[in-house]
Amino acid sequence: MAAQSHAPYRRLARPRDDRWVAGVCSGLARRFGLKPNTVRLLFVVSTLLPGPQFVIYLALWVIMPNDN
Repeated sequence: MAAQSHAPYRRLARPRDDRWVAGVCSGLARRFGLKPNTVRLLFVVSTLLPGPQFVIYLALWVIMPNDN
């Protein structure tokens, strides 16, 4: 018997109702069952570290579809 996930599958999409800039953080939060403000805070804190955070954000903005 295969193990099933307890959380229902959520499609990775940018919601239209809970956006600050492009809805990427909110879409990621909904997909993984987190609060949107938590993901936004993690993103802001991650910008203090070196890395391609803004490039990844822009790529997700382009790749993630809008939620219908």
